[in-house]
Amino acid sequence: MTTTRAEAVAAPQLLVVHQNDPLAAPLLDELSVEYNTRYGRRVADEYRNLRAYPAEEFEPPGGVLIVAPLGGVPVAGGAFRQYDSTTAELKRIWTASAHRRRGYGRLVVAELERIATQRGYARVYLTTGWRQPEAVGLYLATGYTPLYDLSLPAEEIGRHPFEKQL
Repeated sequence: MTTTRAEAVAAPQLLVVHQNDPLAAPLLDELSVEYNTRYGRRVADEYRNLRAYPAEEFEPPGGVLIVAPLGGVPVAGGAFRQYDSTTAELKRIWTASAHRRRGYGRLVVAELERIATQRGYARVYLTTGWRQPEAVGLYLATGYTPLYDLSLPAEEIGRHPFEKQL
């Protein structure tokens, strides 16, 4: 895919939104489709309705949900919630399928880490699925430490936990 000069320098806005904000809908909808496509019935029940997470978990002071629109269209997003008193747990990290490989995931993760630091968190924890090598690559590239044996087959590990000290 060819990227134009305007696309190469364009950066999406980073907006804090509520779970019910229309800008969050593409994030939640596409994540549901993605998880169901990659995992089928194995995790479909867990992710069938990402809106089932209590919205207050992703609201201040413990959490946040951000969306990154570009030209008014949401292209990426993510959230964190309180894991424990010193740890934020990243959730719902997403880049729209038509906008991947442009650095938007890194931008979202960096913003979530910035907000988590402002809120007094010293550590970030997350898990990603065994059928999400792109996510594993993102977390490794952004300085996260895997809390599992990288030499084992992904399916054998199951959920892939990571952490990062802020």
